[in-house]
Amino acid sequence: MYLEEECLPLSGIQHIAFCPRQFALIHIECQWLENALTFDGRTMHDSTDDPFSYEARGTVLITRAVPLVSTKLGIYGVADVVEFRKCDFGGVSLEGREGLWRPYPVEYKRGRPKQDDRDAVQVCAQAMCLEEMLGVRVDEGALFYGKTRRRQVVKIGAELRARVEYLAGEMHRLYDGGVTPPPHKTAACESCSLAEVCLPGIASRRSSKGYLGVSTLEEPRK
Repeated sequence: MYLEEECLPLSGIQHIAFCPRQFALIHIECQWLENALTFDGRTMHDSTDDPFSYEARGTVLITRAVPLVSTKLGIYGVADVVEFRKCDFGGVSLEGREGLWRPYPVEYKRGRPKQDDRDAVQVCAQAMCLEEMLGVRVDEGALFYGKTRRRQVVKIGAELRARVEYLAGEMHRLYDGGVTPPPHKTAACESCSLAEVCLPGIASRRSSKGYLGVSTLEEPRK
C-alpha cells in the first residue's frame, strides 16, 4: 500500500509499457516534447475532459474526466470516460438513480489499435482503480481510436492485471531510485516524441568515434 503522496501518474503505465526510458524521461527527468501525434492526442482528450459533462442514454450513464486513485498500485489519474451500465447484480448504487450500475472505463486514443499492450494496460489500470474506489468488480473496458472511430473491447483478465501490477512496481522502482534506463533503439522510436532527447541512435554506435563519424589513421608501428 502506498500513501497518496507517494502515488505516481496513471498515464505512466502506458509510457513504461511502451518504453521504460520514455517513462523515466517524462516522469523522473520531466522531459516532454510535443509532436504531431501527441498534439492530436491531447486535442482529442481535451474534448473529453469536461468534469461537468453527464449524459444518460437509456440504461447507460456517461461521466467524463473521472478522478481515479489506487493506493494498492500507487497510481492516480483521470479516466476520459466512465460509463455506468445498469445491471441486476454486482454493481454500485448511484445517488438519484434506482438500481445497480456497473462501471465501464473507456479510454480515447487518437490513432489505431496497437500490436502491443500499452493501451490495454492503461484501461486495466483504470478498471483496477475503480474496483478499489467503489468496491465492485470490473471485468471489461474499452479503447476508442480516433482513426478507426471504433471501440476495441479490453477484457480485464488475470494476465493483464498481473502485467499492470508488475508495471506499477517498475514505475515506483525507477522513480524511487531516480533511474533512467539507457537507450535501446527499436522501430517504435520513430514515433516517439522524445527521440531528440533520448537519442536512441547513440546506443547502436559501437564507439564515440562512430557516433561522431570520425575516421582516424592508425599510428605506424615502430
